[in-house]
Amino acid sequence: MTYPHISIPLDIPDVRVLDVHVSHNGDYVITIESTLKTARCRQCGQVIGKPHGYDDWVTLRHLSILGHPVYLRYRPKRYRCLRCDGKPTTTQQVRWHESNSPQTKTYADHILLQLVNATIEDVSAKEQLGYDAVLGIVERRIAARVDWSQFRSLDVLGLDEIALKKGHRDFVVIVTARLANQRIVLLAVLPDRDKDTVVKFLRSIPEALRKTIHTVCSDMYAGYINAVKEVLKQALVVIDRFHVAKLYREGADALRKQELKRLRQDLPAPEYKQLKGSLWAFRKNKADLTPSEAELLARLFSHSPQLELAYTFREELTAIFELKLSKSEAQVKIQDWQVRVRGSGLTCFDSFLGTLDERMDEITNYFVNRHNSGFIEGLNNKVKVLKRRCYGLLNLDHLFQRISLDLEGYRLYGSRRCLSTTTAWGYHGNSQ
Repeated sequence: MTYPHISIPLDIPDVRVLDVHVSHNGDYVITIESTLKTARCRQCGQVIGKPHGYDDWVTLRHLSILGHPVYLRYRPKRYRCLRCDGKPTTTQQVRWHESNSPQTKTYADHILLQLVNATIEDVSAKEQLGYDAVLGIVERRIAARVDWSQFRSLDVLGLDEIALKKGHRDFVVIVTARLANQRIVLLAVLPDRDKDTVVKFLRSIPEALRKTIHTVCSDMYAGYINAVKEVLKQALVVIDRFHVAKLYREGADALRKQELKRLRQDLPAPEYKQLKGSLWAFRKNKADLTPSEAELLARLFSHSPQLELAYTFREELTAIFELKLSKSEAQVKIQDWQVRVRGSGLTCFDSFLGTLDERMDEITNYFVNRHNSGFIEGLNNKVKVLKRRCYGLLNLDHLFQRISLDLEGYRLYGSRRCLSTTTAWGYHGNSQ
């Protein structure tokens, strides 16, 4: 049977196609040879051109075509160096294949693209490639440590922890940076959140890059704050406003639970039933309430003036963080808020008031440039999804590689660049 002829770019430079055939199971097997006439001596590094035969045949997996796997066969050329003692021989290295890899670089890049937001098992099944082969591509092509040479500045640093196992306190620290162009990059996965561990990492950053870090965003954990102040003396430590909001909102919510428990005992059942759904209405900001929710809160507050007062204080503090204030202006307003809360007789904010006294400087650093940890929390959500998808990732090197791939994969491999469009191969339908 005769099939229409097609020609497609092989995406591999400096080769000649010698033969194309289809195996009994439908795989395309393409025999090629390198057109390069030289190599670099493995001892002296000089270009050499004295031929010395070939290595054994090598078979490499390449990009599939029409749903069928493609394999390339070639014999690496060898050359002899006449300059070095003993006239050693060297195998020619081609830029489309990494030594000891069973795939072409183009195919490896394709696999990495498929792995973005996917599991090794998924890609292994879809590509008809062994699990270890896919894992091997990740380990060869994705670094397990940050390459500092790719950065000119780091700008904003983020520190936050995440538990490797749910319900356990085996925290690791995710260190990220938000660059001037808003790109988020992973810098490290630290094995624990001890201050000494964080200090050691911060000191490992090249000095020139350390000086470019002007802001560090984190939660209120003292280990992070003290480590940054010890190593990055020029950086502004910003306690994330959303971690701050979580604390004072938890104080108000604790009073809500306490008051509803009291009202359930004090009010007749039909009247208490009219307060159903107040939890979600109470947790909303006032500006986001629907008319029915506002009416529900009014009923609740009519039975609990203290709860209305707590809700009002909560909304006032949120409004302060929304204002365009200088740091000193914000401190004055927040301190005034503290005075009024303490004079109100409410106790639900007592713990938070102590936090303000201790960390007012770092909390109000938010008003300097309005940096927050939103980019850190976004990445943490991505890491949580990655852990669930992969049923846990306890190896920190693998975790670093997979986070890096999910962050950078589309940018690096999403628009695959052809190494060459000059080498083409055709298929006429002949099979062996």
